[in-house]
Amino acid sequence: MPTLYIDADACQVKAEAERVATRHRWPMLLVSNGGIRPSDNPLVQAIYVPEGPDAADDWIAGRAGAGDVVVTADIPLAARCVAAGAAVLRPDGSTLDARNIGAVRATRDLMSDLRAADPFHQGSGRPFSRADRARFLGALDAALRR
Repeated sequence: MPTLYIDADACQVKAEAERVATRHRWPMLLVSNGGIRPSDNPLVQAIYVPEGPDAADDWIAGRAGAGDVVVTADIPLAARCVAAGAAVLRPDGSTLDARNIGAVRATRDLMSDLRAADPFHQGSGRPFSRADRARFLGALDAALRR
């Protein structure tokens, strides 16, 4: 059975994902290092992985595959899931797939290098908006229908 995996530690759209997964009757796994409140929903399971760098990412990447949907803002995790055949959505509703993951990853690496070269530059991304949340709901609904 296909599964919805949520990289839950810093995910802003857990409640929205649960609503969509419930409507489509998809099992949903909230994967985190802890601190995530379990849901009473029988379709939603909280998975707690050991503390450590990338433990949740490794757990998800080791299981997600063709037919599954993964929600994450973590680009290296997204690349691993795309390579395994899973559909990947960011919390803002944008899709990561084989056509764009290379460019997205290269941009992420470039920005990381630029920040490392100028540690005093404190750039900030745009805030998560209501429009991002709406885009996510539409994108997840479409992904689960496919």
